[in-house]
Amino acid sequence: MNARPPVDAPAAPATELAAELAAELAAELERELQWLARLIDARFQRHFQPPGPGQATAPEPLALHDPALAPPQGKERPSAAATPWAQLLARHPAGPAERAALVLALAVHLRPQLLDVFHTRNDTFARSFTEFGGQRDAQGDFLPTVETLLFLWAGTDLAARLACAALFEADQGLMRQRLLALDLPERAATPHKGVLRLTPEALAWITRGQPHRPTLGPEFPAQALHTALDWDDLVLHPATRSQVDEIGLWLRHAPALRAQPGLGPRLRPGLRVLFHGPPGTGKTLTAALLGRSHGREVYRVDLSLVVSKYIGETEKNLARVFDQAEHQGWILFFDEADALFGKRGESRDAHDRYANQEVAYLLQRIEGFDGIVVLATNLREHLDAAFARRFESVVYFPLPRPEERLQLWQRSLPGGLALAPDADLARLAQAHALGGGAIVNAVRHAALWALARGDGTLRADDLQRGVQRELAKDARGT
Repeated sequence: MNARPPVDAPAAPATELAAELAAELAAELERELQWLARLIDARFQRHFQPPGPGQATAPEPLALHDPALAPPQGKERPSAAATPWAQLLARHPAGPAERAALVLALAVHLRPQLLDVFHTRNDTFARSFTEFGGQRDAQGDFLPTVETLLFLWAGTDLAARLACAALFEADQGLMRQRLLALDLPERAATPHKGVLRLTPEALAWITRGQPHRPTLGPEFPAQALHTALDWDDLVLHPATRSQVDEIGLWLRHAPALRAQPGLGPRLRPGLRVLFHGPPGTGKTLTAALLGRSHGREVYRVDLSLVVSKYIGETEKNLARVFDQAEHQGWILFFDEADALFGKRGESRDAHDRYANQEVAYLLQRIEGFDGIVVLATNLREHLDAAFARRFESVVYFPLPRPEERLQLWQRSLPGGLALAPDADLARLAQAHALGGGAIVNAVRHAALWALARGDGTLRADDLQRGVQRELAKDARGT
C-alpha cells in the first residue's frame, strides 16, 4: 500500500506528557517560523540590494540552515513521544526546499503577518512585484504560490528554480504524500500560479496531532461510521464470519502479500468487497467493527449527496472522498449500493449517458483504490453482473438461524428490566425469522411499553407486539 501520511502516527500520549509535548511543539514551530522570517529577510535583502561591481554573489539557494529538531536541553525523549511535527518529518523526510514549502504554507495559518512583506508594490509599474507570485484571498491576505517559494529559495537563478520546481510536481515528495496541495486558478498559464496549501490532514496533524475528520456535506459526501459494540455483540452464520475474518487477514497482511515476488505484481491494488443479504443482518455493523478492530476509520458514503444534477460534480464529490480515504487508510462503505450500481439499460438520452458515465468513473476509482471498499446491498440480483464480477470477496449475510436468533434476543435485552416468567425467548426465536436489526427494534418497542407501564418487567405480550410491528414493516414492503 502507499505510504501513509502522518495521521497514522502513534496515538496521543498521556495527558501530562501531552501538555509537555504541546509546549515543545509550539517551540519547534516557533523555530521554524523564525527560520522562515530569516529566509524572507535574506531574500529581500539580496533581491533589492544586489552586490556592487566586483563583489562576488553567493550561490543559490540561500545558505540558511533549517532548525534542528532536538529535545529540550538535558532531557532524553523517546521516539514515541516525539511531537507531531517531528513525527511528520521523520515519516516523510523533507529536503530544505520542501521544508521551506511546508513552513511557508503553515505561516498562513500560524503567522500570516510574516507574509505581509509580499504586499510590497513595484512603484515603477504601479503593481505588485511579479516575481513574488502569490494570490490574495477575499480579505486581501497574501497566499503564497509555488512562484513565491521559487523566489524565496532560488531568486532568479534559473537552474536552482528548475530544481526546486521539480520537487512540487504531483507525483513527487510532499505532493504525492498528500502533505501539500496546489489550488490552481482557472486558466492558469503555469502550475507555478497555484496556491501552495497544507492539506487538511497535514494541518490537523501538525497543529493538533489528530487525524483530519471531514464533516458530511455536499462538498464531502461521506460520514464516519462508529460503533460502541464489539465482535461478541455480532451474531453471524459461521461461514459468513469466516469470510469476514479473511478480510481481517488482508487488513493485517496486505503489504507483505504485495511484496511477494511473482504474486505481488499481479495483484490489483486494494480489496473490493460485496456484502449482500436481507436488511438487519449485520452488514453495516461488520464494516464498523472491521475498522475498529484494525485501527481504521470507516466512512459511509452518502449516495444521495454523491449524485449531482450538474455535469462533472458527481466525479468531484467522489474524488474528494477517495483522495482522503486512500491517503488516510480509511475503509469506504457504500450502503444500498444498487442505487448507483444497479442494472442499467441502453442509454436513451443525455441523462442516461451521464448516469453511465458516473458509474464508469466510480468503477475506475474503485479499481485503483489502494484500500478496502465495501459495497452493501439487500438485493445482489439488482447489481449489474459486470460490476459484481469485480469483487475479490463476496460475503452473504443470511437471516440468522433459530439458535442465532436466540442469541440475538438474549443479547438485546435491556439490563435494567426484568424478563417476565411467561416471556419465552426460545419460542420467539423459533417462530419468527427476523434479522438482528429487527430483533433489536422489537425489544426497543417492548422496553418502551414496559417503562411506560412502570413495573420494570418485559412481558411476553410486549415482546410479541414488538415482533408484530417488525413483521408489519415487511408486509408493507418498507
